Formats: sequence, C-alpha cells, structure tokens
Amino acid sequence: MQNPLFLALQKERTAALTQKLHNHNELTLRYGLSLSDAQIHSLITAQSTTLRDTGRIEFGEGILPRLIYTFCDSPYIDHNNYFDTLLALQDLFYTYQNELNDALSDDELLDAMQRLYNGRAQGSLEYMENVTNNDLARAAFPEKYGEEDDD
Repeated sequence: MQNPLFLALQKERTAALTQKLHNHNELTLRYGLSLSDAQIHSLITAQSTTLRDTGRIEFGEGILPRLIYTFCDSPYIDHNNYFDTLLALQDLFYTYQNELNDALSDDELLDAMQRLYNGRAQGSLEYMENVTNNDLARAAFPEKYGEEDDD
C-alpha cells in the first residue's frame, strides 16, 4: 500500500498539470491543435510511466507544458499527429537526458530537439529515435560547432 501523503500529493500534482495542459489548448488552438481530456490523461499517465522506466524523478509539472509550447508551431505537427508526436517526444526527452547524464539543461535539450525535429529530421520521429549525443550537442550549441541553424 502506498503512503497516503504521497497519493494526495500525486493527485494534487495531476490535477494542477491537467489544468495547465487545458490552458495550453488556448495557445495551441492558434495552430489548429488541441488535446482532449482523455489525451491529457494519457500524456500524464505516460509521463509517470516514462519517469519510472527511465529511473528519473521530477518535481512540479514536468516537461509536458514546455514540450507543448516548444513544438506547437512546428510545421510537421498537425491535428492528426499532435498527440502521438507529444507522446514520442516526451519519451525521447527523458531518454536523451539519461543518455546525456543531464549535461544539457531542460531548455537546452528542448531547443536542440526542436532544431533537429524541424530541421534535419523534417518531422521524422524515427530520425529522432536514432539521434546521437553528438547530434544533440551540435543542435544545442551550433555556434560552438560552427554550424548553421537548421530552422
């Protein structure tokens, strides 16, 4: 049996994150994107599963709101693939952080992911699944590596 305090905190966190993601629909509707209640619930459940599977712990709302904000204007995301793309990108984010041993901040990693997804990957999640640490570093710091922005 789980600790009642932990369960109460988890319930409060889930409610706050659910509300935040509903509020993000106001922003994403500008791009023809929105999440249903069921999709929001699925994203939050998947986040918990991914955190457990990757051995990561997060405090607060996690990466989902920033992930949505970062990718909502991608030319490769539309109402048909929005939910599935968010699921995959969320999983990739935590996987990348593990592989990089948290060498990049969350914002640096999100920026690198966006550059790759909208640039070389041209919206391909398969490409993103095969990205190397070197690719991420180059995308995070293009000026350091003398590369042009992929946007």
